[in-house]
Amino acid sequence: MSEMVTVVGAGLAGCEAAWQLAQRGISVRLCEMKPVQHTPAHHSDDFAELVCSNSLRSDELANAAGLLKEELRRLDSLILSCADAHRVEAGGALAVDREAFAAAVTEKIKNHPNIEVVYGEVTEIPEGRVVIASGPLTSDTLFDAIHAKVGGDFLHFYDAAAPIVTAESIDMDSAYEASRYGKGTADYINCPFSREEYEAFWNALTTAEEAPVHGFEDSKVFEGCMPIEVNARRGFDTLRFGILKPIGLPDPKTGKDPYAVLQLRRDNANGTLYNLVGCQTHLKFGEQKRVFSMIPALRNAEFVRYGVMHRNTFLDSPRLLDATYALKADPRIRFSGQMTGVEGYVESTASGWVAGVATAMDVLGKPMPTLDRLTATGALATYISDHTVAKFQPMNVNFGIIEPLGYKIKGKREKNTKISERALEQIEKLKGEL
Repeated sequence: MSEMVTVVGAGLAGCEAAWQLAQRGISVRLCEMKPVQHTPAHHSDDFAELVCSNSLRSDELANAAGLLKEELRRLDSLILSCADAHRVEAGGALAVDREAFAAAVTEKIKNHPNIEVVYGEVTEIPEGRVVIASGPLTSDTLFDAIHAKVGGDFLHFYDAAAPIVTAESIDMDSAYEASRYGKGTADYINCPFSREEYEAFWNALTTAEEAPVHGFEDSKVFEGCMPIEVNARRGFDTLRFGILKPIGLPDPKTGKDPYAVLQLRRDNANGTLYNLVGCQTHLKFGEQKRVFSMIPALRNAEFVRYGVMHRNTFLDSPRLLDATYALKADPRIRFSGQMTGVEGYVESTASGWVAGVATAMDVLGKPMPTLDRLTATGALATYISDHTVAKFQPMNVNFGIIEPLGYKIKGKREKNTKISERALEQIEKLKGEL
């Protein structure tokens, strides 16, 4: 019998790490504190729960997020396989039915003969080889154990999630279906504003009462999940040039772009639920209903989930981890997921893939192939382990952290596509070394 590896946390990163280990014949003990104990951000007992948006972002190779997904597909990622199987219409993005997706991941994990699932809180770092993927809401006791082990400072900021409404409660007389610039199928419901409606909404949003953030005074937020009310306070037009931009979404009633537009995206496969795109919020629940109901198409909206805000804690990874996410001071321990400073669902999955495969190689006595900046997966691993980074902050995948081509090519899209093609060639070479 092979050495058993413990994986702590059954989120995206933990499930991916456990799967990669198990697929290589290694026994895995996967520890998950749900349903024994929940965090404020979780609503389901399933593994791999998506607590923010249901979108995994762009699926195009000219986009770094699209490249990362394609790399993971080719590397036999469990998370990408389940996401593709439960995708919902979202134009050029990969969005999923969050409940069906999580259920599929849970079923795959529970039915794998090499994975033993143990429910309950982990209060200390387990003995032996371990991948810690306990997420941004790591329990206080495990947090203290990790802190005692690594020393130094943890860092934190806040993430927020958007509300979800029922499709039947959306006033379609005040909305229309379209994708921006007519790209793909009409997968979004668009809720237009006149100038007067936008002004009233903006005034209400920027003065609405927020829910308290318990225990933390430093309200740093990550740009990718910034509460809409925080964004709005930056200026009257900030939302109109950001998440509520109307460009490319002409109202069929007028043939012109509205003053502003809120987009709604399917949250499940049968289209009975829609989330408010970009409307992550930390307003009190009653205030959310009051403010968002000022949008004409949502005047009678039924909210099945309100937005919430939660702490995201991460390591000072460049000082602590190597490019396989191993703790430099004790390499039997690896970390993965958002706590390493990768930001985003697919990025967390990629870190879980690397941590799982690298741990498997250790157990099997094989060398881990080098991951470098030629691929998106390797670029993320390089970024979080780059000791020259003085002020480390969480990062989404982007072409800025991937090795440049070394020669000029006209057009940003063409250049990015070429970088992606080169990356996928490297992934095929990597597969041959595993």
